[in-house]
Amino acid sequence: MSIIRCLRTYRLPERPSLIWLELETSDGLVGLGETFRGAASVETCLHDELAPWLLGRDARHIEGISRHLLTPYVGYNGSGVEVRSASAIDIALWDLAGQRQGVPIHEALGGAARLSVPVYNTCAGYSFNTNGKRRDIGADEQPQGPYDDQVAFMRDAGALARSLLDEGYKAMKIWPFDIYAPASGGHLISLPDLEKGLEPFSKIREAVGNRIEVMCELHSLFGGHSALRICICQALEDYNVFWVEDPLCKMDDCVGLADLRRRTRVPVCGSETLGGLRPFRDLLANDALDVVMLDLAWCGGFTEGRKIAALAQAYNRPLAPHNCTGPVTLMTGLQMALHAPTAIYQEVVRATLATWYRDIVTDLPVIREGPAQPPVAAGLGTRLQNTFKQRPDLIVRESR
Repeated sequence: MSIIRCLRTYRLPERPSLIWLELETSDGLVGLGETFRGAASVETCLHDELAPWLLGRDARHIEGISRHLLTPYVGYNGSGVEVRSASAIDIALWDLAGQRQGVPIHEALGGAARLSVPVYNTCAGYSFNTNGKRRDIGADEQPQGPYDDQVAFMRDAGALARSLLDEGYKAMKIWPFDIYAPASGGHLISLPDLEKGLEPFSKIREAVGNRIEVMCELHSLFGGHSALRICICQALEDYNVFWVEDPLCKMDDCVGLADLRRRTRVPVCGSETLGGLRPFRDLLANDALDVVMLDLAWCGGFTEGRKIAALAQAYNRPLAPHNCTGPVTLMTGLQMALHAPTAIYQEVVRATLATWYRDIVTDLPVIREGPAQPPVAAGLGTRLQNTFKQRPDLIVRESR
């Protein structure tokens, strides 16, 4: 037996979007989970709604726990608070499963499909979205450090591409169109703004040619007309963009996405924002996606994520786990990318890898000449740092 005895959460005021979870079991193990956005609300859900049911249950019954947590009456048809809470629990349960077996999670899932995973650098800064504020920048923004890549791609994307290649990165993701969405609510983009948004892609190709793959992120900010104009999707075709990500404001819009996909040669990627298996089923059945992106801390954890990965395999679509949030989610995505047959990339942010991620957890992915190497420790392959747990500003709550 492996009875769940304690559910413990951690929050930092300086990172109000992030929450970490530990599950302690009767066999002396501690499983680690994480989720992102609305951390205080997730904390309430975990302790007040889910802990009374979860405590005392066998941590080995992962599938049954997942089904219970993901299929109540209301509030579970997306990546809302309830699903994010369930995701953090599921990640911790799989961490426990790997520890019990003495193997990394990708082995506990059935083994690796590859020896390493290519990564791409999302060109964010040091605290992108984790401090509770959205950062939409222009070319006059001052960088916060040498890896403030969000400023760099607006200032000189060509120099940024050379920097990434020098460090072994073979792919990068940028979002120069975001700053033009608020003026019209994303429903209109002018030709001058379109041309300005395309400049970083032009600079990248001028600087490094086709030696680096480039993804375009649209952050679900645009309506159908403006999204098409950027491809946005037709305009991006000239720069051999690897994918355009989350191009529409509603990424569960199967009809709208399928129409957009038919009218552009730029592959459509989506979506980290979706929770559960069924939205992905509907999008793939409607031929609306070229690349399946999932976030295990938002979609339901490993239990739901491996089913989404199997669905991507059934439709012969590549898989790309998301991470622009926290270090545990990064390790989670890497474990899935090692296991899932059609996985092609794991997302990383070199700014956070080099700085505050290291203050939170004991281990991070080892990236060697481009690809991330498999974690070798049992379970997730990382723990919360003792120094992190001793911070005086840490908000800790327990249910026993």
